[in-house]
This record gives sequence, structure tokens and C-alpha cells, in this order.
Amino acid sequence: MAASQDPEKASPPPATTEAAPTTTKAAIPFDPEHHEEPHPTDIHSVSDGSESHDKHEDDIEAQRDEHDDPTHHVEGNLGGVLSRSQSRASSTRSRPIVIVPRDKRRGLFGRFGLIPEVERPVDYLRSTKWTITLVVAAATAAAPLGSSIFFPALNSIKNELHADKTVTNLSVALYMLAMAIFPLWWSALSEQFGRRSIYLVSFALFTVFSVLCAVSTNITMLVVFRICSGGASASVQSVGAGTIADLWEPAERGRAMSIYYLGPLLGPLLAPIIGGALAQAFNWRATMWLLAIFGLIVFVMLLFMLPETLLRKPEPEATAAPLTRTTTVESVKKNSKKIVVNIKHFVFDPLKVLAFLRFPPVLMTVIIAAIAFGALYIVNVAIQQRYSEEPYHFATIIIGCMYLPSGAGYFISSVFGGPWIDRIMAREARKANRYDEKGKLVLLPEDRIRENMWLAITTYPLSLLLFGWTLQHGILWVAPAIGAFIFGLSSMLVFSCSTTMLTEFVRKRSSSGVAVNNFVRNTLSCIGTVVASPWITAWGYGWVFTATCIFCMLVSYTCVILLLRNATKWRKNMDIKLGQI
Repeated sequence: MAASQDPEKASPPPATTEAAPTTTKAAIPFDPEHHEEPHPTDIHSVSDGSESHDKHEDDIEAQRDEHDDPTHHVEGNLGGVLSRSQSRASSTRSRPIVIVPRDKRRGLFGRFGLIPEVERPVDYLRSTKWTITLVVAAATAAAPLGSSIFFPALNSIKNELHADKTVTNLSVALYMLAMAIFPLWWSALSEQFGRRSIYLVSFALFTVFSVLCAVSTNITMLVVFRICSGGASASVQSVGAGTIADLWEPAERGRAMSIYYLGPLLGPLLAPIIGGALAQAFNWRATMWLLAIFGLIVFVMLLFMLPETLLRKPEPEATAAPLTRTTTVESVKKNSKKIVVNIKHFVFDPLKVLAFLRFPPVLMTVIIAAIAFGALYIVNVAIQQRYSEEPYHFATIIIGCMYLPSGAGYFISSVFGGPWIDRIMAREARKANRYDEKGKLVLLPEDRIRENMWLAITTYPLSLLLFGWTLQHGILWVAPAIGAFIFGLSSMLVFSCSTTMLTEFVRKRSSSGVAVNNFVRNTLSCIGTVVASPWITAWGYGWVFTATCIFCMLVSYTCVILLLRNATKWRKNMDIKLGQI
């Protein structure tokens, strides 16, 4: 369903202390002495999510330029929804902040939203931004919840559906592959129809497919609907990062992205415990019913708490021409051609986002994150397999609890890692004395890679050695648990930093940039899930994780060194080619 468009455009603000309200929108006077806007020369601009929006983005930037001041954020009160920030400059200029009328809000069932849509999402009150961020984080938890909840129940599925171990693992591996592929289309559709509609449609489908998984009568039916549910849940993997970029200024985006990442990382933290408990108390089908209930709850949250955040496209000027037989025939031909173009646009064009990988900053960032994500799923398979063997031979629910250490590491790193990355970014800008003409720091995405990334790409591969060799020799479970905790702590620094950088490298198509990242990393996680079990059987836990450690460290070090040396030059060339200047 196409998002409805507002028939009127907001007029430029008068240079007075108060702006008059319009008749079709709730125009609210805005005090620039308490407002911060990003300067158009800042390399970080708020994403509009589509290259087709470039002209509109230029108009927005021109409006920002008129009222820009380098500031810090403080909370204000604007109808309980909008935010204001203290300005260093004393000015009497003002401009209206427009709340979209209920009947003109975009997205499916837009009029039912409790949080009103506004024309500039960065103007929301900070508490409202955090509310939306947490709702999106909860939605993002669905996809990893669906994969991790299955690990403790794999033996139960194998026995009930009479399938071998490799085929049973496909119910997880192909789920991950669907999570890799489908975001390419979800991302493209979100840039056409808006983010809200995609969230609602995908979670309605996720709920239905989870129910069908729960009632599966054979392994083929289960695997097919697992693929469908994985594809449906994956919408937020790319669209969610775009929503965060819509809401938050670059200086705060690292913190917001870390909280957003709590969703997909709390899934692996809680899902194995819940899955183990449900599989032991009932059977594996209970895990699928839980996913269906979770999908329904998230759907309701999205329905009421998620406004459309994608910037509006400018309305084309309406022209009226006299209707004749010739124009009618031409109209039919034009509409037929439009149908063909739309099929091409929605079926084949989404694959074009993979072309972002031709840009070295995107490619290097994606590789750094993807190999860490692949290692994560080898760890997950090893936990399920090793703790069900001697000398451990744990019960299903205890095996689920053994995923807690890595999940705790993810959580701690999410809370403290994001603000650390933001501080590093600001520090590097001050050190380089990069200020615009109004005294605001000019922030560059490559500034996020400093001691934080060196620490992460050194620590998480070494933690794999501790984890693998202690499992190999059957040492008390505490030892491999420490390795898993360190892995979660350090790998999360990689995930949050790389995702934030991608939204800033490809800032005008942020959701597409993240979709490329998800495609590569989930493809590697699918491969890791499939090869882990036979690889461990052939080599043993110690040597498998030794090889993984060496590979991850060598590739990560190479990519980081190349980024530090060339990122600025590469980014400027990429901006020219993508029209982001």
C-alpha cells in the first residue's frame, strides 16, 4: 500500500520571533535559541532512505542552514512530542514545526498511531525518540529470537520428525539465509512505501508463518515455513537501522544504535533458555507458538507506537490537460509501460543494492562485521552440540542457560560501547580541529574506528581459543563460559560500530546499506551453521576455533588498517558517485 502524501508543503519560515499556524497542519512556533540542527557541511546528515529523495533532502538542508547553530541537547516540551536544544547563538528567528494531521499520516493504519507523525523526526522529544527506538529494538529481536530459540530443541525435532542432524540444522541455516536475502526487498519497499507499512505487513506475515511452523507434520514443511518466517522477520534488520538514522543526530547515533542492537542480541541471550525450558516441559512446537505470540505483541506495539519517520517526497505539481481520444490511448500505453517498470523496480532493482559492495568503505566495514557474525553461529552450534555430550551431558534447559554468558557480554557492551564510540568520534574531530563556520564539530564515520575496534578485533578471536580448547578437553563449564562472555563483549563492539558506520557512509540510503551488511553477514552465519557440526566432528573443537581465530584476526586487521589509511579518500570518491555531497 503506497504511503499517502500531504497535498501541501510547509512554507519557508518568516524571520520573526513567531510563526503563524497553517490551516492544514499543526504549525507550532519553534525557538531557535533552543534548537540544534546538523549543518549541511557535516558529513553526517539524517538519512531520507532513498536516492530519489535527493532533491527533497537538498531543500531540507537549505532550511536547516537558515537556522543552524552548533549546540548541545537539552529537553524541552512541545506538545509532549517535540524536542528543543539550547543554542549558543542568541537569535530571534523561528520556524514552524509541523505535526501531520491524523487523516494525512502515512503508512498502514497511520491514523491509529498514538505518537503523531511529524515532518522532521529529529524534532521529537528525546523520550519519544527512545520510545520509538525501544519499540524498533523489540521488533528487531524477532529474527534472532527465531533462530536461537531452536538450538536447544534440535535433538527433539530430529527425533520427532525422523530427520538426521544435518537436515535438522537446515531449519536454522536456511532461516538465516532468508534473513540474508529478504532485507534487500524489504529495504527497497520501505523507501517506496515508507517504514511503518513494511513493519506492519512483515510482522503480520511472521505471526502467520510461525503458526504454520508450529503445526508442521514433517521436516520439509517445517523448513519451508521456517524460511518464510525468517524472511518476514528480517524486515527490521535493514529498515530498523534506517529508522534510527531518521530519528537521531550523528553525535548521538552511536548510543542509539547500541540500544537498538540490544534487541537482536537479547534474542540470543534469552531465546536458548526459553527454548530449552519449553522443549523440556512441552516439546519443540511450543517454541514456535511462543514466536507467534511474540510476533502478535510486536505487531500491536508497532501499530500504536511507531509513526512514519521517512522524510516526505516533494509533491509533483498537478497539471490539468484536456481529455481527448489521443491522450486516452497514450494514457493506456503509459500505464502499461508503468506496470512493467514497477515489476522491474520491485523484483530486480533491490538486487542493485549489492553494488554498494564495490565501494571500499562499505566492503571493508561489511567484512569486519560479517566474519564476527559467522563466528558467533559456530559458537552457538558448538554450545548445543558439546554440552549434550560427555563429560557434560546437560539437560536441555541447562544447555539453553549456557548461552547466557555470551548474551550477557552483548548486553554490557551495548550499554557502554555505544557512548564510548560516540566520544571517540567527537574526540577525533576535536583533535583534527574540524569545525564548520558556525563552530560545530564536523564528524566523520571513519573516526569511529580507533582503539575500540583494535581492542575488539584482537579480543574476540583470542576468546575463541579459550572457548574451543576448554570445550575440547572437557574442562569445567565455567572456563568455556568465560570465553563465551569475552566473545560477546568484544564482538558486540564490532557489530554496533560497523552498523553505525554503514548508516553514515551511505547516509541517503541507510536502510539499503544495512541490508547489504545483513545479506553478507547472515549468508556467512548460514554457512557457519551448516559446516560447524561436520567440521567439529572432523577437526575437534580446539582446532576448529583455532582456525576461526586466525582467520578472523588476519582479515579484520587487514580491513581496519586499510580503512584507517584510505577511508577519507574512499568516502569522498563514494560521495561524489552517489551524489551525497
